Amino acid sequence: MAEETIFSKIIRKEIPSDIVYQDDKVTAFRDISPQAPVHILIVPNKLIPTVDDVTEEDELVLGHLFTVAAKIARDEGIAEDGYRLIVNCRKHGGQEVFHLHMHLLGGRRLGAMVVKK
Repeated sequence: MAEETIFSKIIRKEIPSDIVYQDDKVTAFRDISPQAPVHILIVPNKLIPTVDDVTEEDELVLGHLFTVAAKIARDEGIAEDGYRLIVNCRKHGGQEVFHLHMHLLGGRRLGAMVVKK
């Protein structure tokens, strides 16, 4: 069993967060260190540590992340101009919290995703 994360506590509302959407499958809340005018994290309510831990039984909830992202983008007024969805995996991918999550970023023109070295 994976270790509990801060996101698990946010899902259960044990610690305060600006939750913008929640249902039986996913929870979405504003990032505490936003990188864009709109920066929302969308997480499965089930703890899945990384993309590498996804199983076939998780396919429905992971597809739901995308439909919820589109709904939130419309609600936040960023759908028409566009937005970015990011899922990081492990250390080199930039994952900091080991509870799979999708970043929804928008509200301005976003820069390059990866800087060429």
